[in-house]
Amino acid sequence: MKVREMPKILVVDDEVGIRELLSEILRDEGHDVLLAENATEARTAREAGRPDMVLLDIWMPDTDGITLLKEWSGNGQLNMPVVMMSGHATIDTAVEATRIGALDFLEKPIGMQKLLAAVKKALERGARHGSGGLSLGAFARPGPLRDLKRRLEQVLAKSPLLLLRSAPGGIVELVARSAQVAGKPWIDLAHEANPLSTEMLQLATGGVLWCEELARLSRLQQKNLLFAAERLDRYGLRLVAATTHTSTELLALGWDEGGLARLFETGLGVPGLAELKDEVPDIAAHLLTQLMENDEVPRRRFSSAALNALRQHAWSGGYAELKSAVKSLALASLGEEIGEDEALQLLAPAGEPSLAPAGLAPEVIELPLREAREAFERMYFEYHLAKDGGNMTRLAEKTGLERTHLYRKLKDLGLR
Repeated sequence: MKVREMPKILVVDDEVGIRELLSEILRDEGHDVLLAENATEARTAREAGRPDMVLLDIWMPDTDGITLLKEWSGNGQLNMPVVMMSGHATIDTAVEATRIGALDFLEKPIGMQKLLAAVKKALERGARHGSGGLSLGAFARPGPLRDLKRRLEQVLAKSPLLLLRSAPGGIVELVARSAQVAGKPWIDLAHEANPLSTEMLQLATGGVLWCEELARLSRLQQKNLLFAAERLDRYGLRLVAATTHTSTELLALGWDEGGLARLFETGLGVPGLAELKDEVPDIAAHLLTQLMENDEVPRRRFSSAALNALRQHAWSGGYAELKSAVKSLALASLGEEIGEDEALQLLAPAGEPSLAPAGLAPEVIELPLREAREAFERMYFEYHLAKDGGNMTRLAEKTGLERTHLYRKLKDLGLR
């Protein structure tokens, strides 16, 4: 007979006395307890131990509990119930924690009965409920993704309906997932083959209705979307749709003119990966984390060189191509670290023709014009310096530059 595993609970608190007290109570109740005194240890313990629930203190010295909760939610790692703890939190803090995805809130000092009741509720609710997909909440450092999240939140604060405008291959799914509240429904309208009813909308209360491309919806699905759009406030729903087409093009596909005008009232521009070149390594690393969380791939990590190879790639297939590449690399890698060679073999298989001009490295042609020009000039002068043995007279004749100008140019390029 299979022995039932004890529920595993992670306790995160910077006060050793509280950690020991909670640990003693929970172990007496038959639970397996993991302990962490700060957010850094909590991340490690959560990844290694895969707890069934987390008791998380709000005030900690390195990263506060609310920030850590946001991080887990944004990464698609909030796939276990989290109960927040604090002795100094305000009602606003408790409300924010619940909005992000915390299941409950315990005020210190925590009575034994309240603790055990909260743990029982969390474990009954938990059962490793599925997390949402990767969202913009995962990107905390200043940059275009964090700015995009702020713009999204500003728009959604005033309108439950949003149209994402993007070139093909944009990060619309990443943006749309940011509109979802942890634990609330996510309904892809492109997968609905039957008419929507008010009962179905009621069951989805507080969730997100999503459509990745308006042009791909059938007539019935178009009617479903417009039916839902008129009832968003009643059920606390958000409708996020995306398209790469103009309203004129969509009208030609049979869309209702009045309904289309309603959809185009509130829009947000979404960049593609070509505009987010420096963010690609971060996006790839978070995608890998999410795949591991969902047990879709083994434990893997990217080397710095592999991430740089991903950054240099053109990604003509957009966000979907990047997601596919990350999963393929994680599944095929023979070691825990995914190396540069593996990334290059997948992204530029042997024999694949390069679009770069003959003799010019593909990574150079992908640079901004000024950087590409400097890179070419450096290669040009290095070649002729080596060929002529560093003879400046010959180099000046060959390049057609006056000696003073030539010396200044070599100095600017860092060549001697």
